[in-house]
Amino acid sequence: MTPNRTIFTIFCALLTLMSVSCSRASKVDQWRIEKHQRDSIGLVDQERSLVFYQSQLDSLMPVIDSLMPLFKYEKNERYQDHGYYVARGQNGLRVMVRDDGQPPMLMYRDGQRIEEANDDAVLRAQHLMVVMSDIRELEKRIERTSLEIQKYQKRLQNEGKSEK
Repeated sequence: MTPNRTIFTIFCALLTLMSVSCSRASKVDQWRIEKHQRDSIGLVDQERSLVFYQSQLDSLMPVIDSLMPLFKYEKNERYQDHGYYVARGQNGLRVMVRDDGQPPMLMYRDGQRIEEANDDAVLRAQHLMVVMSDIRELEKRIERTSLEIQKYQKRLQNEGKSEK
């Protein structure tokens, strides 16, 4: 191989290397831009979800406030993990809903557990159970969504620092 040909080969190799490294740098920059866009969109999505969940929760609060006066809260701190909202109906009916809104709803007539009853107290208790369950679910969603928002905000903040 002649010296000129060797120099030409080395020169071509250097040009190729420079081209590849510039190409990689631009791909990394492009990836960072796309990641920033995805995180920005994710943040906006989560913020929108949080507003929706909060509005749903706000709409349920008057409902639960209107139902609570119809029930009496009972809990024996010594041996019960959950308390019960208790409503009394006709003919010795007693309807109990767990304070976390989880099933089962318990019904007693004259001290004996029953499975069915046709009474307004049962309908109110069923409504209370559904509303309480919905509120608990919304509270969980709000908490998870708030954590997601914090995650996206932190990512975007860190991305801003790494660009400087």
